[in-house]
Amino acid sequence: MTHPLSNINASPCMLCPRKCGVDRSTSLGFCGVPERPRAARAALHAWEEPCISGPEWEPGGSGTIFFSGCTLRCCFCQNHTISAENYGRELTSREMADIFLRLQDEGAHNINLVTPTQFLPFILRALDQVRPRLFIPIVYNCGGYELVSTVKALKDYVDIWLPDLKYFDNGLAWELSRAGDYFETASAAIAQMIAQTGPPVFEEHVYSHPGLADRKFTLIKKGVIIRHLVLPGHREDSMALLRWICSHLPADSFLLSLLSQYTPVLPNPKHPELNRRLTSYEYDKVVEEAVRLGLTHGYMQKKSSAREEYTPPFNLEGLP
Repeated sequence: MTHPLSNINASPCMLCPRKCGVDRSTSLGFCGVPERPRAARAALHAWEEPCISGPEWEPGGSGTIFFSGCTLRCCFCQNHTISAENYGRELTSREMADIFLRLQDEGAHNINLVTPTQFLPFILRALDQVRPRLFIPIVYNCGGYELVSTVKALKDYVDIWLPDLKYFDNGLAWELSRAGDYFETASAAIAQMIAQTGPPVFEEHVYSHPGLADRKFTLIKKGVIIRHLVLPGHREDSMALLRWICSHLPADSFLLSLLSQYTPVLPNPKHPELNRRLTSYEYDKVVEEAVRLGLTHGYMQKKSSAREEYTPPFNLEGLP
């Protein structure tokens, strides 16, 4: 079968907007990983948005595969063990396909691919192997820094897009993620995601348990959820980003998830403002701006989410 991304499968690697052009079979590009897939965890995950993971009282979860490496490698990353240190175990496409089916059998509501771009050709082969037997949505969980051509090529593979929209100011994007073209690249990619999926589509589910009354909950089946992590010391950039979203993206065509969970992991001498957690004042100001703009279709986060235990253990769970 000819895959949509086969034209960027061979060396030089052009999978992400950085277009390093390296032969990843012999050397490393910005993402820091060789061409063959590597992951650090593949398990049910309860800490995504409720419409992805399901409610806390329901035993399912998002069938999440955390891939190693990253095309952004933000200096404040809470998953630095896998994004910067590239911890993980190598997988074949066949092993990935088996993981997808196992997670479905365990009750996963979806297959959640976290930072997958650097391994796309192999992931697509895995999805093609199981497509007739995989009945749950595919989630593409990324930093938003994607090529529009890649988003278009994934039209028949991805049901739910879960991108970050990290920065409005490209100067800040360069300082923290070495991506001086972040805003125009990510905003164009997200606009394409919305154009492909249309407004969010939801599906009602029922949890039944012996001796208990049935309980209903709702999951997203198709659509885009735009995440934005509010960073300490940079609420003005967050508010500028919200104003852009309000004026440039179609109303009710996406969900907005405003995250307060920033947790400093490693000392950051170049950016001392990032060595503390977000204050309630900073986050509340961003939420107030979202409400003022009418961006109320989505999620806000409790400040208690800013804890290390919300970062999953990268211990190779669920990997062969």
